[in-house]
Amino acid sequence: MGSLKWIWGYLKRYKLKYFIALFMVLIASALNMINPFLSGKIVDQVIGGGDKKILISILLMMIGVSVIKVIDRYIFQMIFEFVSQDVIFKIREDLYQKLLKMDFEYYNNTRTGDLMARMTGDTDAIRHFVAWVVYNVFENLTLFIFAVVMMFTVNVKLTVALILITPIIGFLATRMTKEVGPTFYAIRESFSKLNSVVQENISGNRVVKAFAKERYEIEKFNRANDDYKVKNLKSAKVWEKYLPVLDSLAGVLSVIMMLVGGIMVAHGTMTMGDLVVFNGFIWALNNPMRMAGWLINDFERYVASTYKIRDLLNAEVKIKSQNEKQIVEGIRGDIKFENVSFSYENEEILNDISFEIKSGQTIGILGPTGAGKSTLVNLICRFYDVTKGKIEIDGVDIRKLDIIKLRDRIAVAMQDIFLFSDTIEGNIAYGRPEATFEQVQRVANVAGAHEFIVNMPEGYDTIIGERGVGLSGGQKQRIALARALLKNPSILILDDTTSSVDMETELKIHKELRSIYKNRTNFIIAHRISSVKNADIILVLDDGKVIERGTHEELLKKRGYYYSVYANQFGDFDVIRGAV
Repeated sequence: MGSLKWIWGYLKRYKLKYFIALFMVLIASALNMINPFLSGKIVDQVIGGGDKKILISILLMMIGVSVIKVIDRYIFQMIFEFVSQDVIFKIREDLYQKLLKMDFEYYNNTRTGDLMARMTGDTDAIRHFVAWVVYNVFENLTLFIFAVVMMFTVNVKLTVALILITPIIGFLATRMTKEVGPTFYAIRESFSKLNSVVQENISGNRVVKAFAKERYEIEKFNRANDDYKVKNLKSAKVWEKYLPVLDSLAGVLSVIMMLVGGIMVAHGTMTMGDLVVFNGFIWALNNPMRMAGWLINDFERYVASTYKIRDLLNAEVKIKSQNEKQIVEGIRGDIKFENVSFSYENEEILNDISFEIKSGQTIGILGPTGAGKSTLVNLICRFYDVTKGKIEIDGVDIRKLDIIKLRDRIAVAMQDIFLFSDTIEGNIAYGRPEATFEQVQRVANVAGAHEFIVNMPEGYDTIIGERGVGLSGGQKQRIALARALLKNPSILILDDTTSSVDMETELKIHKELRSIYKNRTNFIIAHRISSVKNADIILVLDDGKVIERGTHEELLKKRGYYYSVYANQFGDFDVIRGAV
């Protein structure tokens, strides 16, 4: 019942339309009772009784009932379809808004293919339930009730003989529901895995081709595809077990009617017209019985789909504001890490990090791969929350600040670059769509991107492929850097932003960036000394701990990790001492 209560939350805003449509279904079911009854009148009174005067009026009534029924049916089906589309629109909207609110941790543990299955196949199953299953259940139920009532008014004994078979059908339908339900959950999970395989291969098509792993990926897809087929066949076996029996039992009704009804007509206890009436009503009995299996299947598919969608909608957002204190536009950007530690899935990533930086200063972060450099700046944006300690901006714990306003004042050029399938100008202006073209050009110049952009087929109007397909790594990095700069943030985070560009271009970019660094707090994560040497303070991280800190000159004198990196990149310090 949880799935029905949940969908009612979306349906209740359309309850007037929905109940009108259901009432029209009731009318259609009642109208279906008239023509069989009139057919009996034709047999008994016109053919048997010779009263030909009423034939035309009866035929006109039958035509009129049929026309009204067609119009009624068209209207209520359209209402159901319109309501279902509105409901599904709202569900998709809620799902998408929820996805945008979810934390990095959620995406780390959820397959993209599974999310896509929820947004497509699952929502369509719900639309099908709202638009088709509900009214079919109601229609078949009312048809059955009306038919039984009408049959009782014609002949009680024959009606009892016919409905004696219904308990058997009810028992089989209940058994089928219990067996078919789990198979739909299994199908849903298999479809999710199949989606994930396809999505990974489309996203990673260049890697697949580079390693000539097409055959391997085809085999992997075939395994997932075969599992999906097996799950569907297992579900089909349940149908195979019950549906033929239900269909046969429905067919038995016609046999019982002809056998018992024929005997009664032969003995004169029932007229031929009454038998014709029963024959007209018999479909209203066996059709619901035939449809029972299919409706059960559709209902169980709906329940399986709502389980996944409700699971997403009810997922807890772990990163949320405690107090939602407003951030003013003139945020200074003073940042303080106070004994900050962070663990992820019981693995310590950062341990007891403390430092302080004032607005207008630049902090460089250096260290080996996996040292925790990117995690440190992710904590500033509250992509994750600290496990111990606290981070303050302008003297306020960031957990008390409104997340949206906090992130709006921070610009990040991430290590994992993502560009949208849009124009180059659209990608640069993503964080500030109201920016003028001149502003876009200016930050592109600073980022060293303007020169290669104007040489592209359509310049800034060139549409780049998904994730920047068609651009080199250095070109993508420079566009991402321009995107961050255009936002004009109070806090600028550059996470290994120039690693894919040549040394000469990098020097030009950092020379231009020095004018940008004023009046904002700047974090530069890099592997190259040239990227961080001019920073006001440099932190060297290793294994989640700060092992060295100081200016470029101070760290060289310590002859520690920083010195060894400098020596590897520029030569031995003692030899080039004068250049320092």
